[in-house]
Amino acid sequence: MDIEAFDYHLPEALIAQTPLKNRDESKLLVLGRQTGDIEHKHFKDVIDYLDKGDTLVLNDTRVMPARLFGLKEETGAKVEMLMLTQISGNDWEVLLKPAKRIKVGNKLSFGDGKIVAECIEELNQGGRIMRLHYEGILQERLDELGEMPLPPYIKERLDDQDRYQTVYAKASGSAAAPTAGLHFTDELLNRIKAKGINIAFITLHVGLGTFRPVSVDNIDDHEMHSEYYQMDQETAKLLNETKSKGHRVISVGTTSTRTLETIMQTNEAFKAQSGWTDIFIFPGYTFKAIDGLITNFHLPKSTLVMLVSAFSSRDYILNAYQQAVKSEYRFFSFGDAMLII
Repeated sequence: MDIEAFDYHLPEALIAQTPLKNRDESKLLVLGRQTGDIEHKHFKDVIDYLDKGDTLVLNDTRVMPARLFGLKEETGAKVEMLMLTQISGNDWEVLLKPAKRIKVGNKLSFGDGKIVAECIEELNQGGRIMRLHYEGILQERLDELGEMPLPPYIKERLDDQDRYQTVYAKASGSAAAPTAGLHFTDELLNRIKAKGINIAFITLHVGLGTFRPVSVDNIDDHEMHSEYYQMDQETAKLLNETKSKGHRVISVGTTSTRTLETIMQTNEAFKAQSGWTDIFIFPGYTFKAIDGLITNFHLPKSTLVMLVSAFSSRDYILNAYQQAVKSEYRFFSFGDAMLII
């Protein structure tokens, strides 16, 4: 299938640069999965589309303040490092700017040596494996020295770092937020639970591959990045009970979707499981795990547009995006939301 089939026109002015003051007052486009019917609501109205016994699945990953600015020890040249994935121990896959001058053996200093990163392997596209040296606890050093790694299309500086975290963020390890969850407030979640709707948590640590453009013309040739996921026994049990009673599993975000579908690809039922997933979901895929999806509006020609097109249909999704543009919805990470059900 041609990549151009997933393109759409988006005026740059509709790319949200800052979050709304109130998370749950963003717009919500409700799309009938099988019909293509569209309703325009606000996110707090999502509760009206959830039934007692349904289960909402949230990704509880927490974004690390993992963008660091420092110096190359040998020359004093300025360098930027974005930590992506923990390989093992203190070895991390990172992106560097500028990368071409950082070779194996070079050391970078951040915060006057509070973190020293030694290059131990060179990767493609500016990637490196760096071994970190520091005193104490890494998370505390990052909180002290790091900045939130906002996507490249956000040009504004974020005053409140917590606005790029979900209110239920817990498991630190992401290079980007699971943005569909940014619309939830504690109050809305409490109202949802009071209605008899279950809340379940999984973890998928979002990598920067989420923002990398598809570089092939035929999407069958695209290779997905790998991301670490985890589901515990409590969540697996709840999801199996939900399905067995004829209720729906509603996934919050493409990250939750990829986790749930990964687990169900090799199992007849949900089970406690962890590992790495590079699942690529595009039209023609048969969903086994989810019955509904809450998601944001995604970049043209991205794997995420392909995923939501697979869940509904390409024509319905592109029409919904066209209607969202016409209604001046806000797009991408700090933008508005869509419920496909």
